[in-house]
Amino acid sequence: MGGLKDELLKAIWHAFTALDLDHSGKVSKSQLKVLSHNLCTVLKVPHDPVALEEHFRDDDEGPVSNQGYMPYLNKFILEKVQDNFDKIEFNRMCWTLCAKKNLTKNPLLITEEDAFKVWVIFNFLSEDKYPLIIVPEEIEYLLKKLIEAMGGGWQQEQFEDYKINFDDSKDGLSAWELIELIGNGHFSKGMDRQTVSMAISEVFSELILDVLKQGYMMKKGHRRKNWTERWFVLKLNIISYYVSEDLKDKKGDILLDENCCVESLPDKDGKKCLFLIKCFDKTFEISASDKKKKQEWIQAIHSTIHLLKLGSPPPHKEARQRRKELRRKLLAEQEELERQMKELQAANENKQQELETVRKKLEEAASRAAEEEKKRVQTQVELQARFSTELEREKHIRQQMEEQVAQKSSELEQYLQRVRELEDMYVKLQEALEDERQARQDEETVRRLQARLLEEESSKRAELEKWHVEQQQAILTTEAEKQELENERVVKERALQEAMAQLEQLELERKQALEQYEGVKKKLEMATSKTKSWKDKVAQHEGLIRLIEPGSKNPHLITNWGPAAFTEAELEEREKSWKEKKTTE
Repeated sequence: MGGLKDELLKAIWHAFTALDLDHSGKVSKSQLKVLSHNLCTVLKVPHDPVALEEHFRDDDEGPVSNQGYMPYLNKFILEKVQDNFDKIEFNRMCWTLCAKKNLTKNPLLITEEDAFKVWVIFNFLSEDKYPLIIVPEEIEYLLKKLIEAMGGGWQQEQFEDYKINFDDSKDGLSAWELIELIGNGHFSKGMDRQTVSMAISEVFSELILDVLKQGYMMKKGHRRKNWTERWFVLKLNIISYYVSEDLKDKKGDILLDENCCVESLPDKDGKKCLFLIKCFDKTFEISASDKKKKQEWIQAIHSTIHLLKLGSPPPHKEARQRRKELRRKLLAEQEELERQMKELQAANENKQQELETVRKKLEEAASRAAEEEKKRVQTQVELQARFSTELEREKHIRQQMEEQVAQKSSELEQYLQRVRELEDMYVKLQEALEDERQARQDEETVRRLQARLLEEESSKRAELEKWHVEQQQAILTTEAEKQELENERVVKERALQEAMAQLEQLELERKQALEQYEGVKKKLEMATSKTKSWKDKVAQHEGLIRLIEPGSKNPHLITNWGPAAFTEAELEEREKSWKEKKTTE
């Protein structure tokens, strides 16, 4: 019922649009009354003249729009329609209302009756949306069937050229544009009007009247058993036969159902190309004009019975539905593709923005890295300059120390030369004292040198550790700079190795100074032992010579030998010795 309602609405839409003279989308109530009455008449629906007045009683003054008329049309007319009316009469009534207003005034190669058939075919093939149009795919389908019915060949290139010149602002043609396209003979050149009219009638019969096959054949009578030529028309569930193809004098029907069958018969009684149609209560013997026609009719009847078993609609309706579903599917895929393209475009734009942001961040990071690199290079240069300065200063200090040692050695030689001029005993004692003093001085000098070397070594170690920490921090600042900083790290490692080598050299020099200190210490011990031996000798010859020793840190005692000549302990010993001598005397 839904499909029938949609087909009826298309024709009614043409009629309603034709009544809308000023294209305002509204029609007067008086005209709608006439239209409703005519629709009820041709559709065989009981007409209720009061229903329209009651439906629009709140709007008595003005016309009624299409949207306002639809509830009434559905409730009081379309919902009551049964499949017992003449579809051709219904279409002709709607055609009568709209043809005069819309049919082109230009002379056409087709009659008005053919234009009516094209209009009905348009309603069958048009899309289920308003305003009604027929899309290029359906136009191509219709033109192909017309050309095939005329016995001509389809020119695909010609239709492609027509599609190229098709108005891009429209999705298809209206019914009147389709009538003008077929009527101007653009796709039927070389065909006379009668051939075009026959082709339109044949296509109309197939698509609108659901005629699956038609033609003249011989039929054997049931009573007289004579053979008579009849015009047979095959539809989905019936085969009707007429006296002639004008369909005015109908002679009978062959009712088809899923239990019917068709069989081929051998030639007999002077008749050829025989076949048999078996139905529930009757059997029909038919003779075709030739073997080809016989096979075509048998195949057509077989296909019809198969469709009845499956409960399927006629092939052209099923094909139309498949084409519509295919277009709907393609449209949905196209919309989905457009949606995906928009999403991809939006994602691409977002990605471009992200890439631009990343590019700016990378430029900023590169700028910062360049600044950091510049700072690192400057720091490295400063560290290298400082390291070179420290090395030069260390060399200078070493030279000064060597000069001082040389100077001290020279002074020592001069002093020893002056002491040699004294008495042999005094010279030896002086040399011993001088050796002891020099040894202490050398020990102190070496100790200071060792302390300074240790301090410098510690400082160097701290600086190296600081460089190493700075290097590690520089390496860990960013992974992206790791490769670029690798060469600098190698250079710093080399500098670190050189500094370590120098540190080892300083350690070696410190060890050598320690060895010198140990030598001087041994000399000092030897000088001390020599001094002690001389002290013993001098003690035996007291008064002849007095050893000069370093003064005590205690308060100085003044004797006849001078200040700090004796310590308190020595003075007490001296006093005890004098007292003993006096006692013995």
